[in-house]
Amino acid sequence: MEVPNELPEKTPAESEITMTMVVYPNDTNPMGMLQGGRLVQWMDTASAVCAQTHAERIAATVSLNKMLFRKPAKTGDIITIKAKITRAFTSSMEIFVQAWARKVLNRETYLINEAYFTFVALDDNEHPVLVPKVRPETDEEQYQYEHALIRKNHIE
Repeated sequence: MEVPNELPEKTPAESEITMTMVVYPNDTNPMGMLQGGRLVQWMDTASAVCAQTHAERIAATVSLNKMLFRKPAKTGDIITIKAKITRAFTSSMEIFVQAWARKVLNRETYLINEAYFTFVALDDNEHPVLVPKVRPETDEEQYQYEHALIRKNHIE
């Protein structure tokens, strides 16, 4: 059953987040590679800010879907994390997050990870609350919007 939602729609661009970090030695394993858990933490933070900006509420992580570690980042690399909402449901939101590494000396940039995070917006009593619907504007946003429902139905 669809819950009536009178909240104004928002575009993905209104809550898109870019976060930049530097990989320091305490972020790495003994081989000098960025620890996966640290990257997940950074991606979770960026996606939480995106979700909370969209919902204008505190949002809690519900799940991660399809996290792919593609290439390692090393000590000294600059990490750029981009988080963008793909779709909002009743109280939950799916956020697509990509992490890129950039070598300082040669400026080579490459994708190191991507994942879908799901958040739920909460009221002051930690109960789920309605969130604004997403209004896709680009072809890519429309694609992500349509496939978010497929991903949601696949994990439920």
